[in-house]
Amino acid sequence: MANMILPHDERHLTPDEVESLDRRRRRGQLFLTMGFQCLIVATLLTVWAGQDLTYSPGWAHPIAYWDGIAFIAAFIFLVNGIRLKRGSNEFISY
Repeated sequence: MANMILPHDERHLTPDEVESLDRRRRRGQLFLTMGFQCLIVATLLTVWAGQDLTYSPGWAHPIAYWDGIAFIAAFIFLVNGIRLKRGSNEFISY
């Protein structure tokens, strides 16, 4: 009997298609992990970015730039992770 939790188009996949689906979901989980790590680092960098913006002269604000890059990377990783991990896993804990 087919697993009724799975979407209809995932119920009758070949072994190769299941392997590519699992690979896509594992890559999505990796991107989600990297996104949350970048978000934590960017949040911590915010403390030094405020000091950098206050005390650094002119356009020389390297920590503020790194903070912006870290937030952008976190956003990109999280969006791609959610996109790749979509769907339901075969084994769901109850």
